[in-house]
Amino acid sequence: MDFMTTKEAALKWGLTNRMVQYYCKEGKIQKAEKIGSMWLLPKDAKKPIDKRTMEGRAKESGQ
Repeated sequence: MDFMTTKEAALKWGLTNRMVQYYCKEGKIQKAEKIGSMWLLPKDAKKPIDKRTMEGRAKESGQ
């Protein structure tokens, strides 16, 4: 399986590195692994839905 770092995921998804780390810690990115102090995410990982936005709340409720 190919992996990417949180920095690579942040650039890919238009997020901050810290936000991607938060998603990893909270278990919102499946198959993310922590090696030492670094998170590795699968290259095909999907961007988690941000429920703080109107768009995220709409997706969550299925609208």
